[in-house]
Amino acid sequence: MKKLVISGGKVLKGSVEINGAKNAAVAILPAAIMASEGKCVIENIPDIEDVHCLERILKSLGCSVNKICNNTLEIDATDVTSINACTDDVRKMRASYYFIGALLSRFKKARVELPGGCPIGVRPIDQHIKGFEALGAKVTIEHGAVIVEAEHLYGTNIFFDVVSVGATINVMLAATLAEGTTILENVAKEPHVVDVANFLNSMGADIKGAGTDVIRIKGVKKLVGCDYSVIPDQIEAGTFMIAAVATKGDVTIKNVIPKHLESISAKLSEMGAKIEEGDDSVRVYVEGDLRGVNVKTAPYPGFPTDVQQPMSTLLCIVPGRSIVSESIWENRFKHMDELKKMGANIKVEGRTSIIEGVEKLTGTQVIATDLRAGAAMVIAGLVAKGQTEILEIEHIDRGYPNIEDKFTALGADIYRVEE
Repeated sequence: MKKLVISGGKVLKGSVEINGAKNAAVAILPAAIMASEGKCVIENIPDIEDVHCLERILKSLGCSVNKICNNTLEIDATDVTSINACTDDVRKMRASYYFIGALLSRFKKARVELPGGCPIGVRPIDQHIKGFEALGAKVTIEHGAVIVEAEHLYGTNIFFDVVSVGATINVMLAATLAEGTTILENVAKEPHVVDVANFLNSMGADIKGAGTDVIRIKGVKKLVGCDYSVIPDQIEAGTFMIAAVATKGDVTIKNVIPKHLESISAKLSEMGAKIEEGDDSVRVYVEGDLRGVNVKTAPYPGFPTDVQQPMSTLLCIVPGRSIVSESIWENRFKHMDELKKMGANIKVEGRTSIIEGVEKLTGTQVIATDLRAGAAMVIAGLVAKGQTEILEIEHIDRGYPNIEDKFTALGADIYRVEE
């Protein structure tokens, strides 16, 4: 059993380097399989368990995967031998569904086990299927696997019923090598959607409009390998920004794109924190009192759902009442019960939580119920009186590389125990 042990009360000070974006990397790695010639050298990849899973899946399909260093992979997909992604690794991570779009695009067929991932609510792939079928693919689900095949893929107009990052990226992958032009409307605008489009363009794709409501994809004949660097992780950066405010510290977060953090910066400023933006850094510190705020998650450029859980931990120790509304996932308040164990005053009503700030939290044993809930528990431990033990930290390792080392370097008392 692995756990994190934290003795709270330390003020975070110093600087921290942010890794490459998990949400971009887990789509870019499957997309590398679309290069029928040459090698993809992808830099700034986070050294996390989800990436390790994807490496194993790529190898199972016949790709050559060479780890140049912890944050750089060389992928040669020239001699892919299988279009069947049906391993345990596929089943346990949500982002494995990107292999459907990537394999369909290049080989016009794929068989991919239905994916798993964090238990944060129902996440259907109906919009993915709608897009694949509109491009001309036949989609069936048999024995827990999605099977897609097509004689040809043809460009078309697709309007998504809901804004979905996964569907936007997956259908964009499939349309890249289709014949003709595809127009995707009501698409997600998140930074990692733009990053995947930029990666595909670096391989020879013709994609315009990523980051807006409409993406236009002119199909090309083939893609070739390229060198690419993944964008910084907006969510990891937001987590450290919130931790700095929670401990009333002074932390400079480096290797970030400040524009990607604007919704987080705005909310922390509204609370009374100080934010200073540099070209590729953000300094976050506290001078004076903080106050409660209302937070509602929304697709980019709104407040990120992945930052909601760490943010709600901060609100537990801020004077006054705060209201957190979760508009993306219906089951993303599991961490609230863990915070209550530590003395938080929270009332949950459906997708809304009402938080009355308390003077302090008290350390105890808690569980990381999912990836971002794990980050929330780490922040809770940093500010709690006494010692906090966090169990089931495999969720945290899926998205935060060396989290204890980074917080230790900022002055936290945190260490990992393996029993």
